[in-house]
Amino acid sequence: MNVLWLQASGCGGCTMSLLCAESPTLFDLFEGAGIRFLWHPSLSEATGAEARALLEAVAAGDIPLDVLCVEGAIARGPKGTGRFQMLSGTGRSMLDWVGRLVPRARHVVAVGSCAAFGGVTSAGGNPSDAAGLQYEGAHPGGILPPEFRDPTGLPVVNVAGCPTHPDWVTETLMLLAAGAMGPEDLDALARPRFYAEHLVHHGCPRNEFYEYKASATALCEMGCMMEHLGCVGTQAVGDCNIRPWNGQGSCTRAGYPCISCTAPEFEEPRHAFTETPKVAGIPVGLPSDMPKAWFMALASLSKAATPERLAKNATADRIEVLPRPGKPRG
Repeated sequence: MNVLWLQASGCGGCTMSLLCAESPTLFDLFEGAGIRFLWHPSLSEATGAEARALLEAVAAGDIPLDVLCVEGAIARGPKGTGRFQMLSGTGRSMLDWVGRLVPRARHVVAVGSCAAFGGVTSAGGNPSDAAGLQYEGAHPGGILPPEFRDPTGLPVVNVAGCPTHPDWVTETLMLLAAGAMGPEDLDALARPRFYAEHLVHHGCPRNEFYEYKASATALCEMGCMMEHLGCVGTQAVGDCNIRPWNGQGSCTRAGYPCISCTAPEFEEPRHAFTETPKVAGIPVGLPSDMPKAWFMALASLSKAATPERLAKNATADRIEVLPRPGKPRG
């Protein structure tokens, strides 16, 4: 399977994350699966005239293109010309290259939330008029129209995340290579269900604190970060705590609240990332998988039953109260 990877307007962080694939490594995995990079601007040796010739050959249909991967948002400015971002040495904008290559691709994959929805690149005043491939924020229709479908019937596959987990990218490409991904395997925002049907909350090491609503009040503390520190892991999609980065890392494991980076417009939450907006003392964002009235009732009961160990450890930066072993039965 031939893959062409373009890096548009973004930080390149999804490529950096992809290189952290392990057991096996990225290149061993792709070699074993028969996946070949035609060109990647950061990983390929081809540059200059050789790279331009390859791109032209793919655009002309002389080299088969199975998957076009785009990392980063696409700058449409100024005035729809796309000339705020030129593909170096080609005399053409990235917007133009995407327009030429998409019709040649069997599948199109947006790698990261910038490519999927605009992401951080489109934040603020968005002076470059950046957008995702098939979404502009949460609204269908970006560089490509909402009705776009590839020859197999798939929309742009949005492997959203900031950055993406390396396994999300490799598994997506392997499923496409095997012909094992159909429209039913994508959620409502065209994110692969294999990771988008989980919540970041699942597997979070702070879940015991969450169950008793034993909350941290500062980033250095051990308790649940939902009540005061803006964590939206109970609403955000992703299996980050089920298969953490490098076998052990995730935002919440590192002590930072989940900011729902797999979702459109996460980059502009309209409040500080480490603050929980509240109305009458009640968090505005509550778990997405249960009625709010039930949550509030259970939260009150949980707080009343919080063990002393969790209450004290929640606002400490290390375990201060150890679990007491129960009395042996007999």
